[in-house]
Amino acid sequence: MKSLDRRHFLQAMAAASTVAGCMPAPTVFAPRTAPKVVVVGGGFAGASLARALRRTDPAIAVTLVEAGSSYTACPFSNLVIAGLRDISQQRFTYQSIAASGIDVVCGMATGVDAEARLLSLADGTRLPYDRLVLAPGITMRWESLPGYDEKASELMPHAWHAGSQTLLLRKQLEAMEDGGLVVLTVPANPYRCPPGPYERASLIASYLKQKKPKSKLLILDAKDDFSKRRLFQKAWSALYPGLIEWVPLSQGGKVIAVDSQTNIVVTDFARYQAQVANVIPPQKAGSIADLSGVADRSGWCPVHPETFESKLQKGIHVIGDAALTGAIPKSAFAANAEAKICALAISRLLRGETPASPKLINSCYSLAAPDFGFSITGIYQPNDGQFAEIAGSGGVSPLDAPPSIRRAEAEIARVWFQTITAEIFA
Repeated sequence: MKSLDRRHFLQAMAAASTVAGCMPAPTVFAPRTAPKVVVVGGGFAGASLARALRRTDPAIAVTLVEAGSSYTACPFSNLVIAGLRDISQQRFTYQSIAASGIDVVCGMATGVDAEARLLSLADGTRLPYDRLVLAPGITMRWESLPGYDEKASELMPHAWHAGSQTLLLRKQLEAMEDGGLVVLTVPANPYRCPPGPYERASLIASYLKQKKPKSKLLILDAKDDFSKRRLFQKAWSALYPGLIEWVPLSQGGKVIAVDSQTNIVVTDFARYQAQVANVIPPQKAGSIADLSGVADRSGWCPVHPETFESKLQKGIHVIGDAALTGAIPKSAFAANAEAKICALAISRLLRGETPASPKLINSCYSLAAPDFGFSITGIYQPNDGQFAEIAGSGGVSPLDAPPSIRRAEAEIARVWFQTITAEIFA
């Protein structure tokens, strides 16, 4: 475990590197003969890349394609579920991005002709590109858990896409009688935001402790370990004694079926009657990844780490949660960093130059309570066709840190969110 001072230095380095609605695009500043880069997905990865590419090389014509008129961020949405934050604080528009000279197109990407280098949209539009960047995030593997499909998610919300599902889970918690059982199911790796379910459990427990103290939260986990486990478990013992129970894989934690009509969750050894069931199913890359041929049998998209170009389709890059990048976690921080590396690589490739071998910093912040935070930091570089963590880099928050440090890390997390969203969307 590295010292807190070393981690904060790395976090400061990383933060410095990261330091609404669809509309008719403004005049594009690039010349008509400029190379064209089309970016699909307006979240932390796609919007970051469009912005970074525009700054890196204003001669490139950049088009950002996004199905929604605004973006609702997942980081900090667990606070919304716990009634500690308003959903409006999670929403961002694309006005500033469009004003910077990026062509923002509101539409659903439905297909790619990789040979002709054309992206198709649902309305019949076909956008030509020299380089295509896919940042589609995740979609649920609806077929993977018996009883759980998109319709069932309206009764047993996953809330792993921020927005209406976030508010549905919050509403269910508010409506639950004191003494009810909340069941949270966690899939096997990989999935978006490895420590996210455990932060959610912590913040739901914070809500229950204040509003419904007779209730209990049960975590059914398809794994025997998870990111920052010792930190979370120590926080649970200190903050929520007897309120949270974690059932790992080896003790029967893997969920094998659900019944959305009765709110029953089934494992290999037990059936649980939940009053509120937050079912987080297995995931894969967003649907355009399959449609464009960049996803492999795992459901994720293998990429060359130097450029994030697909290993399956030339001229197409994949960044963010959809990418299969080795040791890099699927986090918003990493998505932003990947976008900047990819933007530099695309700029060099379009000029006929060789991209440099990159290094990438990721910091992941978690809240066990509104004023109780901790983090993990790592530095990654290409190794044998994927990213590997550099030995001895990064570190984890100290297990026995005093309350003042926990409060400071919670504040660092808030500052990071404000900084990164301002950089991308403001």
